[in-house]
Amino acid sequence: MRESASEQLNRLGNDHFSSGQYTEAYLCYARALECDRLSGDRRALVATLGNLGNICAVSGRRDQAHLYYQEVLELQKIMGDERGIGTTLANLGNLRADAGEWDRAQAYYLEALDLMTETGDETGKAVLFSDLGLMARETGRFDEAVRYYEQSLALMRRLGDQGGLADGWRMLARTYAMQAHFEEGLACCRTSLAVAERMRDELRIGGAWYHMASCYEQQGHLKEAADLLEQVVAVDRKYGLPKLEENTARLRALRARLAAGTEAPSQGQGARA
Repeated sequence: MRESASEQLNRLGNDHFSSGQYTEAYLCYARALECDRLSGDRRALVATLGNLGNICAVSGRRDQAHLYYQEVLELQKIMGDERGIGTTLANLGNLRADAGEWDRAQAYYLEALDLMTETGDETGKAVLFSDLGLMARETGRFDEAVRYYEQSLALMRRLGDQGGLADGWRMLARTYAMQAHFEEGLACCRTSLAVAERMRDELRIGGAWYHMASCYEQQGHLKEAADLLEQVVAVDRKYGLPKLEENTARLRALRARLAAGTEAPSQGQGARA
């Protein structure tokens, strides 16, 4: 079947979104919304409004994103789309988590979890457990965060979601590092790195290197940290990532400390692969 104008605009918007061109993506979605309002196609409207909510969420326009997601939610309730409702509730929870409104975020997340369990949405639950892990981690409930991340990883493994596995191991690494459990953090980083390397996903490889560098730096192993961060900077530069300047400055500082001879004595790592 031929794509409708709305489908074409949403597809083009998604291409811009994945390339980090948020303004161009928003304009495509906004034009698609005009088409959907005229056609009255509820399913198309839900897809477009969801995309608009996502683009506003990642660009920091939380209030506008909330309005889009709320309209999506009302339409999904009319349509009886319980699986879709679960996803939208999770998106609303993410908005509240981004604002540091943890109690409101948890209320949305737990309601979403109930629906996802009822509808058998394991893909949604895999992501939601990761969101719950992040919330627990950021509020200092580290043991709870580890449990959520482990549940997410188990589902990602069952679903064969390699990208989700790489991300989950990296987030678990961060959780251990925040508790100064650097050996466990490095072990998780190495697992994330191995998955990302099998995928040949340079951005996820760079993410694993970044967290490994942090663990090494906090242990005082500055040469290992600097060598990894140099590779991270190369990835930042290649893809024009926003942390290029920050990571370059951090690398210079590490190299300066090494030149001044301030590295701590090396210790055996002994981390699990």
